[in-house]
Amino acid sequence: MSIYDTLNEPQKEAVLHTEGPLLILAGAGSGKTRVLTHRIAYLIEEQGVNPWNILAITFTNKAAGEMRQRVDSLVGFGSESIWVSTFHSACVRILRRYIDRLGYDNRFTIYDTDDQKTLMKEVCRKVDLDTKRFKERMLLSVISSAKNEMILPDEFELNAGGDFAQLQIAKAYREYEAQLRSNNALDFDDLLVRTVQLLDTQTDVRESYQEQFRYIMVDEYQDTNTVQFKLVSLLAGKYRNLCVVGDDDQSIYKFRGANIRNILDFEKEFPDARVIKLEQNYRSTENILNAANGVIRNNKGRKDKTLWTDNGEGEKITLRQFDTGYDEAEFIAEDIRKSISEGAAYNDSAILYRANAQSRLFEEKFVAMNIPYKIVGGINFYARREIKDILAYLKTIDNGKDDLAVRRIINVPKRGIGLTTINRIQESASEREIGFYEALLTPELIAGVGRSASKLDSFAALIEYFKGQAERESLTDLLNEVIEKTGYIENLDADNPEDAEARIQNIDELVSKAAAYEEDCADRDEASTLSGFLEEVALVADIDSLDEDQDYVVLMTLHSAKGLEFPRVYLAGLEDGLFPSYMTITGDDPEELEEERRLCYVGITRAEQKLTLTCARKRMVRGDIQYNKMSRFIREIPMELLETGGGRTGGTREACDIRTTDSTRAAAFNAAPAGKMPFSALRKGSQLTAEKGGALSYGIGDRVRHVKFGEGTVMDIKEGGRDKEVTVEFDSAGVRKMFAMFAKLVKVQ
Repeated sequence: MSIYDTLNEPQKEAVLHTEGPLLILAGAGSGKTRVLTHRIAYLIEEQGVNPWNILAITFTNKAAGEMRQRVDSLVGFGSESIWVSTFHSACVRILRRYIDRLGYDNRFTIYDTDDQKTLMKEVCRKVDLDTKRFKERMLLSVISSAKNEMILPDEFELNAGGDFAQLQIAKAYREYEAQLRSNNALDFDDLLVRTVQLLDTQTDVRESYQEQFRYIMVDEYQDTNTVQFKLVSLLAGKYRNLCVVGDDDQSIYKFRGANIRNILDFEKEFPDARVIKLEQNYRSTENILNAANGVIRNNKGRKDKTLWTDNGEGEKITLRQFDTGYDEAEFIAEDIRKSISEGAAYNDSAILYRANAQSRLFEEKFVAMNIPYKIVGGINFYARREIKDILAYLKTIDNGKDDLAVRRIINVPKRGIGLTTINRIQESASEREIGFYEALLTPELIAGVGRSASKLDSFAALIEYFKGQAERESLTDLLNEVIEKTGYIENLDADNPEDAEARIQNIDELVSKAAAYEEDCADRDEASTLSGFLEEVALVADIDSLDEDQDYVVLMTLHSAKGLEFPRVYLAGLEDGLFPSYMTITGDDPEELEEERRLCYVGITRAEQKLTLTCARKRMVRGDIQYNKMSRFIREIPMELLETGGGRTGGTREACDIRTTDSTRAAAFNAAPAGKMPFSALRKGSQLTAEKGGALSYGIGDRVRHVKFGEGTVMDIKEGGRDKEVTVEFDSAGVRKMFAMFAKLVKVQ
């Protein structure tokens, strides 16, 4: 029997269709990776396609690694020639060869989030931006969004028109780009943007890669942004053998720039495209899938499909409502402990929530009950201070043009080189139009450094020594020598003996990572280089740190859970105002609510056997007690799929008592504690501007202030069923509609 006979009919159809554009709509758990890997095998074994003519793109290193393993096992000899990589990794490979065409040195540095923040602080200082009004994070977010849409500084400034705030951001954007180029550095968005620029402007490079990649496959296509779409379109421009796999129902990264229109409008871009739906799910039970279908069918912006399975009906979905968030956390912790006593493993269970802050209550309970856990999406290993310090040394050795890296370690460990001296070096470098490190090499030409000149000379000599060693030594030996000769570990012990041990362990782990990198290179018969190591480190994502072999309960946001699956899933905090958020509910954009619903759909479909939904009647949010009703997403699940318990489950915890009649069901879903309105919040003192049905302290035309949106003008006030609906045009956030009781608008005198 052929390996292709193990596929179901739609899967087989997708594998055998090799020529021309193809859209595979792959529902959650429908075996899309299996289809992609079998399609690659079919192209090579049955169609005679050369492995190096195939490009497969995924979004995470983890997904790329899994695909690579599966392809190797199916294809065997020659599979190593297939390009299986993330978007960013593929772009780095192209740029390392050709970025000099764009005026960069091929040994460029890749800046991570922390590097970007540091650089933006310098930019704000240089262009004299008010960082109280223009936060570094906000500026970086706006710039990232612009790059995702291929809007560069000139166009951004043009689009700003006469808007003062936008012109200030444009000024920061222009300087940010200038500093990146000066440092011979790229941020993550640049990896894509510069590759598109390269392919767009260099005809010979574009034609070379079009000829190489005759067959292109893109996984998770619903998560692509505009620049990724442009990149794929350029590469597939000649042969048009583009196969994209995705699920519009799992498009949840709009905040990162993902454009759901890429998948929804695929047939418009490629009118001759074939569309194949994969609707059979191999992961979950019927009840879980029916719940997911019940929720997602309320979205209008989607392609019609319905998940089904042969896995059997399975357990009903457990739904519990508690008095407080503490009770919710206690129930889940005890339920996990109970499952352990029944033979389950800790890593069978995952707790998913909307916001990172929700993890605290679970952590406290798990510590108290001695339940091992791991939070995915915490501080990335490579973001830790000691790791960034050592990597900055390596970046300086590899690329002396990276001013940020040099400035970070010039006085680490302490060498008596103060901030005044560093600023004078920077001034001298700017005046002479050279890099920071280049200026260091001639300290005698730097005005005002005085006795620090010898210290600068000594630091530069050390780096030059390391540069020489880098050409002669292995990466691991170089790394160990840097750690030893700088005295970094001794300095850790002296500075803070209490956490020195943990930091030393982290440094040891970095050395292990370097050794593993060298082994991988040897296995692939490739040379291990300092640039290659730094590149690999820069491209590591948080989710890649999840070790599925370790036995612990996983805690993560719903966004982090995408692509994962667990036997037991707890969806916590399912309350209107939390999930979906209050801003989503009261906003004017229906697409925002659809995005939240897709997020709920993703959460539900992570569960294989057991799904538990929990919510609380009241919860502490930002120091205030907030009363919420159950999430509208729960209401969208067919009643017959839910097991709600009855009576008390112990202590102060209460189970939901939802009857099957429409009237009592609606009452249960909308219920709030006596005398309290859903969404209302108790604050210290009385800060509510209006009670239900009471008079407002402001009227149409008045200026008001909102805690998040700032100041604005009241445009309209309407009487609602429970509360007054107020429309406000905010100076910076545009027009918003909100309920007066919850908005807590304050009249500006």
